[in-house]
Amino acid sequence: MERFKRLISILMIVSFTNVLFIQHAAATLISTEQVARAVAAEQGRSGHARLADVLARADVQQELVRLGVSAEDAQLRIAALTDDEAALLAQQIESAPAGSGVLGAILLVFFVLLLTDILGFTKVFPFTRSVR
Repeated sequence: MERFKRLISILMIVSFTNVLFIQHAAATLISTEQVARAVAAEQGRSGHARLADVLARADVQQELVRLGVSAEDAQLRIAALTDDEAALLAQQIESAPAGSGVLGAILLVFFVLLLTDILGFTKVFPFTRSVR
């Protein structure tokens, strides 16, 4: 019985000690004005600065090297753009959907295989019936 009381006492001490270490997170509302200021600050950056940020990413530099363009050449071309051209290009990069070309390619392959299944040249999908 004494051991049981001691075990309970130790468990109570540990549990009360853990309560002291619990941290609370505080969430506050963000006003529309704060969001508008943050968006205006982001849009206020020049197109050249936004393009330089994109060009500084490691994955972008690897892709440029894979395509045969050095980072220095890309920086020179960005510097040669006018402010309007740089802003337009930065806006197009930021609004472009990620991986949209991949989805189109997958859909193309699916429809080609579906058509060849229907015509009887292949049998890839079990839910199709051949015309032949």
